[in-house]
This record gives sequence, C-alpha cells and structure tokens, in this order.
Amino acid sequence: MNKQQAKRAGLKRRQRRVRGKIFGTPARPRLRVVRSNANIYAMIVDDTKGHTLVSASTLEAEFEGTKTGNKEAAEKVGKLVGERALAAGIKTVSFDRGGHIYHGRVKALADGARAAGLEF
Repeated sequence: MNKQQAKRAGLKRRQRRVRGKIFGTPARPRLRVVRSNANIYAMIVDDTKGHTLVSASTLEAEFEGTKTGNKEAAEKVGKLVGERALAAGIKTVSFDRGGHIYHGRVKALADGARAAGLEF
C-alpha cells in the first residue's frame, strides 16, 4: 500500500466511525460535508428515506469566477445551505464532518450554517 492509498483508507475508516454514531431522521436530518481540494459540498439528508432534502456547493452559478477552495467560499456554502434548510422547514440537524478534522473549511461551513440560523 502506497502513501496515497493509506491516506484514503484512513479517511474511509474515519468516515465509517463518524457515520456509525450519526443517523439523520425526519425530525433531525444529517448535514453532510464533502470536501475536495477545489470545492466543498453540503447536503442535508434524511437517512430513513435515503433522500437529500437540501444541498449547496461551490459548483453553483453564484460561485463562478471566484476561488472555491478557501474558507470564505466554505462559509458562503454554509450560509446558503442554512438558508435553504430554514426555507424547507428544517431547524436542527446532526453535523457529519465526513471523517475530516473540524478545522479550516469544515469549521467555516459549520459557522456559516449556524450564522444562517441552523442549530446543531
């Protein structure tokens, strides 16, 4: 196993550990964060039905022409997903950081969602 494969295996192991403790219900869905080097994605999922209720990402039109791999963009995505969730009637969520450390862009997204009025 080379270094890249070991890194990916560690991430998968952490994702499984986090997902073993967090489950999205209709009363309290799961806010899932997916992070890549260039973009960040957030979706609110009801795990009982397996449906995505609300989503936002840096791939949307309003982020076109701006840098998307930084904390400012992550905070905007958090605010966007928070506003969309409140419009859909979702007030509380469980935060799923996806095996990533709660730091940097993941923390900025969470802070943006909280600033929009989402509780977790």
